[in-house]
Amino acid sequence: MLCCNSHCIAGIQTSEDYRFYAISAEFPEFSNKDKTLVFQFSVKHEQKLDCGGGYMKLLSGDVDQKKFGGDTPYSIMFGPDICGYSTKKVHAILTYNDANHLIKKDVPCETDQLTHVYTFILRPDATYTILIDNVEKQTGSLYADWDLLPPKKIKDPSAKKPEDWDEQEYIPDPEDKKPDGYDDIPKEIPDTDAKKPEDWDDEEDGEWTAPTIPNPEYMGEWKPKQIKNPNYKGKWEAPEIDNPDFKDDPELYVFPKLKYVGIELWQVKSGSLFDNVLICDDPDYAKKLAEETWGKLKDAEKAAFDEIEKKKEEEESKDAPAETDASLICDLLGLSFGEDEAEEDEGEESDTESKTEAKSEVSEETAEKDATAHDEL
Repeated sequence: MLCCNSHCIAGIQTSEDYRFYAISAEFPEFSNKDKTLVFQFSVKHEQKLDCGGGYMKLLSGDVDQKKFGGDTPYSIMFGPDICGYSTKKVHAILTYNDANHLIKKDVPCETDQLTHVYTFILRPDATYTILIDNVEKQTGSLYADWDLLPPKKIKDPSAKKPEDWDEQEYIPDPEDKKPDGYDDIPKEIPDTDAKKPEDWDDEEDGEWTAPTIPNPEYMGEWKPKQIKNPNYKGKWEAPEIDNPDFKDDPELYVFPKLKYVGIELWQVKSGSLFDNVLICDDPDYAKKLAEETWGKLKDAEKAAFDEIEKKKEEEESKDAPAETDASLICDLLGLSFGEDEAEEDEGEESDTESKTEAKSEVSEETAEKDATAHDEL
């Protein structure tokens, strides 16, 4: 956590490399039936993450928080995941009928060392939207983008291709004729530029003949030119029929008894900072909260990061270790740094706290005694 007088930029952060992390928080139980569900949080990978998760989970029902871990069932898993060059994506995993279903679309995640806001919106019409930094990155339907249900339509297994179905797009031109003398053209001809070697002895070496070279006039085996087949019908496909195994579920989008939010992940390098977790039913409120938190600091954060990187490069060029200047960060974020207390805002209190009041209980295996701003998961 960075504090400048009364202003603090806080979060919960992973602190040890090569560790599994697990922490959960309880909130008043609810169902998203007939409501829009919004799941949003910010995450910052300060450590140049090369392999590790940055996702969070929503859980339903009763959960023993002291035993919360990778085997604990969840309803939704959402957020970025990075590992090497092959995995740099946003997970959106939904649990349906006790099975976890991954989104079929590719949603790239951010990979820099700055804060980013990830938002998942699920609507009663079974549509969804994924946003990063309040910008839409993917949208669609639960029916199309997850294999939650069997397909509505399938290929008719009893259908057969008609015998007269022509799949040949091009055919030889029946009007094309082979030119006269075409087959008389030799593949190779004597090299007219070749000269008999001066030391060639016809009596000893035999009669000298010029070597052959490829004939530039030789065109290979003659074939008639190809033309469009007037009877071409395209590639045959079996017609679709209603899938007898398909049964619609009008509550496909519903996650009843949502009661916990958790972070459960593995990281090779620690340093990921989670903050501003929001679970609500109002996308506009979520967007506003993102702008009032991440939005107000993103430019200053970028400027501070660039300045620190510049300072590191300068220090490294002098063969000296770089140091993080806390006062520099405060100045770039527009915060005062000193002993004087900052002037308190007199505006209305944010209603963020009224959205949900969560009781947090850390897994026994990862609980730490101190509760600093970068609480270890």
